[in-house]
Amino acid sequence: MAKYFTLTTVVLGMTLVSLPAEAQTTQHLQWDAMAAATYLDERQGWWMTWEPAQRERETFCISCHTAVPYALARSALRAVGGETAPVPQEEALLHNVTRRVRLWAEVAPERLESRGSETILNSLVLASRDARDSRLSDDARLAFDHLWEMQLDHGERSGAWPWLHAALEPWEEDGGPYYGAALAAVAVGTAPEGYAQEVANVDRVARLSSYLNDNYDDQNLFNKLTALWASARLPGLLEPADQAALIEETLGRQHGDGGWSLSSLGPYQLREGSPRVTESDGYATGMVAFVLLKTGAGPEQPRLKRALAWLSANQETTDGSWPAQSLNKHRDPSSDIGRFMRDAATSYAVLALTSGHQAAK
Repeated sequence: MAKYFTLTTVVLGMTLVSLPAEAQTTQHLQWDAMAAATYLDERQGWWMTWEPAQRERETFCISCHTAVPYALARSALRAVGGETAPVPQEEALLHNVTRRVRLWAEVAPERLESRGSETILNSLVLASRDARDSRLSDDARLAFDHLWEMQLDHGERSGAWPWLHAALEPWEEDGGPYYGAALAAVAVGTAPEGYAQEVANVDRVARLSSYLNDNYDDQNLFNKLTALWASARLPGLLEPADQAALIEETLGRQHGDGGWSLSSLGPYQLREGSPRVTESDGYATGMVAFVLLKTGAGPEQPRLKRALAWLSANQETTDGSWPAQSLNKHRDPSSDIGRFMRDAATSYAVLALTSGHQAAK
């Protein structure tokens, strides 16, 4: 891992761009954590009660756009906001995941693809929670049991999982199984108490690693970045040369304002044939900055500093969120469905900014 940290620093240093003198230092980035928390809490509260999200036994769907990013980001806000305990929405989400894990025989989705997807997301949410206490709970172990039961052990996707395909970018499309497998690797690598190294898991993790490496070259930049995030949790997951090339390619797509656009991590094309949205957005910029920080880049690296400065400068003053648009069709940005991508963007912006703050200490 130390070797890769050095490699990251070298790659970032290869593409230096002058930082304006007036740009903020990482330690002095100005953004409103309380407003971000309020936005995320309100959106999670709405999602939990939205009729289409309701599931069996008084539970609700664990969505890729609103619920899972919220679970990852909300605890990070406590570290900068002075909160000492989970807020009610966070507790309700964790209770919901735990309930579905315990009642899996009764509530597991009928569709194989949905079942495989949920085992990954449940494991990721609970492993991330338990990592904060450095102890793997019985419920997380049960979630991982369900995960491994669904892992494919033959065919071209051996090592991966069935994954929902709804022809929706960037999560539920042809590259979805790879994205899901990369999230599974994040979950396994995040689980505390050396879970990934337990004897029972060695072959399972090896199959997962083989799938991610064998199919890496065929992925778009979004999926590759998710695998890079996983490599920070499971050292040795990707080859150092692949990591270095990915970082350099990603930095090459950084906009002059310091941000990235989600459409540039594709290729993605709106279904209706209208022009892609190409300006910088909070989801792409937050995700790239967060992943680079997790894989060893320091927040004072010029390119990363510019990304964090973009995030700091582009939080919406009206509601505390960050901008992002659907990759599939033009949607009313003020509607609940139209804010799904903004939900993900806000969570990843929070993850990047709080990670940068911690790394700068």
